[in-house]
Amino acid sequence: MLDTSARLLKLLSLLQRRKEWSGSALAGELQVTTRTLRRDVDRLRDLGYPINARIGVGGGYQLGAGAEMPPLLLDDEETLAVAVGLQSGTTEPVVGIGEPALRALTKLRQVMPSRLQHRLDALAIDVVQARRAPSAVDVDVLTAVSLACHRREVLRFGYRAQDGAETRREVEPYRVVRAESRWYLVAWDLDRQDWRTFRMDRMAPSEPTGPRFVPRPIPEGSAAAHVVKGFRDQHSAVRARILVHGPLDRVAPRVPADWGTVDAAEDTYCLVSLRGASAAAIAPWLTMFELPFTVLDPPELRDECHRLAEHHARLSRRFLDA
Repeated sequence: MLDTSARLLKLLSLLQRRKEWSGSALAGELQVTTRTLRRDVDRLRDLGYPINARIGVGGGYQLGAGAEMPPLLLDDEETLAVAVGLQSGTTEPVVGIGEPALRALTKLRQVMPSRLQHRLDALAIDVVQARRAPSAVDVDVLTAVSLACHRREVLRFGYRAQDGAETRREVEPYRVVRAESRWYLVAWDLDRQDWRTFRMDRMAPSEPTGPRFVPRPIPEGSAAAHVVKGFRDQHSAVRARILVHGPLDRVAPRVPADWGTVDAAEDTYCLVSLRGASAAAIAPWLTMFELPFTVLDPPELRDECHRLAEHHARLSRRFLDA
């Protein structure tokens, strides 16, 4: 049997590993009686750890939240995961989180065993500091919106659209989603009675939050799937067919599967089907084929290609006349 100090440390580690334990399961893990387990729980409480206990069928022990954060017991993999996460947090697109993340990483490194310090040092990277990204989110906004999602409270905020128009919105916040370098809120818009996705860098939450609500089922099954569907719909607003004057083995590698399909029309021609947010977005991309092409449809894509060709012709004349 473990001595008392080692047993208390193992008990604390077990309580941090799982949300709730039954008394018999904990006693079995520690190889002690349930009476000894109760004494050990009382010792941890005396040390300041808030441990909740429920008696009866379905009852058990749970590590609660206290007034101060107690020491954490992390295994090697967990320690490195937290450290690397903090290291990444210093360069993430969240304004105001870099300095706290760096302070936390410094404190964590000070108490690491040397074997973990060496592994963390091996993961050290140099970072090129770039200008603040236009999509960077203030940490206070991220915290306020995430808290409203967690509490299921109606959220009111000012919102700036892509064209600069300002509106007031009232929503039932569902979940915060991070996609690449941007943060989004997926929510049920109470005025429009539909699901909407909001860029969080364009939000200005109001205080206090509104009444609590019962979450609605999201059609796609998850907030992340809803955001992905929105991206797909946005980039599929315009569908185009282009006859490219080139062989399949030269054309196909230049068309990603997410953007379209390629079919051989003849030995030296390919029928390319593309999708994009607009004709203006598709037209410049067609020059990447570096082959002659004919736009079959839509007509606005032909117009956009003519406009783009005239623009480059004007630039060429200016260069030659200079």
